[in-house]
Amino acid sequence: MDRTERFHHINRLLRQHRAVPMKRLMQELGVSRATVTRDLEYLRDRFNAPIIFDQTLNGYRYDEAPGAAPFELPGLWFNPTEIHALLTCHQLLASLQPGLLEPHIRPLQQRLRKILDESDHSWEEVARRVRILPHATRRVPPEHFSAVASALLTRKRLRLQYHGRARGEATEREVSPQRLVHYRDNWYLDAWCHLRGSLRTFSLDSIQHAERLDQPTHDIPEDELDQYFSSAYGIFSGHADHMAILRFTPERARWVAHEHWHPGQQGEWLSDGRYELRIPYGDPRELIMDILKFGPDVEIVCPEELRRAVKKRMAQTLRHYEE
Repeated sequence: MDRTERFHHINRLLRQHRAVPMKRLMQELGVSRATVTRDLEYLRDRFNAPIIFDQTLNGYRYDEAPGAAPFELPGLWFNPTEIHALLTCHQLLASLQPGLLEPHIRPLQQRLRKILDESDHSWEEVARRVRILPHATRRVPPEHFSAVASALLTRKRLRLQYHGRARGEATEREVSPQRLVHYRDNWYLDAWCHLRGSLRTFSLDSIQHAERLDQPTHDIPEDELDQYFSSAYGIFSGHADHMAILRFTPERARWVAHEHWHPGQQGEWLSDGRYELRIPYGDPRELIMDILKFGPDVEIVCPEELRRAVKKRMAQTLRHYEE
């Protein structure tokens, strides 16, 4: 819990109870007596919070006159998740092309700016100093996204003209959309493919034509979708029937130990300062790309087939630089 969260937690406790003992504050906040004391002093000095220690009740409380307006903790700052969500929403709204939603979007943008102004800093300062940078985003035509989203929410099938990049082929598919997924700044559709008779993931930017049909979807239970799409590594679907064991150098371990690669990952520090990361996977393609970006700072312990696949890719890369 960061400092801002502690301030709001203290405010809630003081509002919910007649008085809050020091021991209760320490337990609720998970910090020492000295930290609680500093937080209370900061609230008094910076925000003029009327916090006193009541000897009779043996706890801290607000000292507010009867009938007076209650003390309100002013806007402070957002946590990382909140500021990312607010700025991303504003950025997405600002990038929309003019259309039917335009009269409704302007009030939303104004509301977002008002929320951002509730911090200690103005919206202009926040927008100037904080950036949300998309990376390797592939453009999806609005009409394709609209057709996919409409079919998904109305539970209707889709007819797709789809260009599969892996084989460079265009095929016509009839699919039952299950979920839209935004992953690494790009959009994907998890769907039941009636041509293949199985679940598939389609990249929306590879759709050349999308048409909503009248037939109802073939729905897949939620737990089956979770098991199929969430157990594998990255965007690739399928069951995670392999376990990669990776060991990172002490220098790179300082970053990797704090990274989230997979819901089922396991990690531990080794006695020599290296960090060992265990990752379930099925299709290895995305995992191989993530491993290669670490170069000499990572070693694949097992499985052997993953070691061979990465070694082959590295050898192919080196051929570009042979004299």
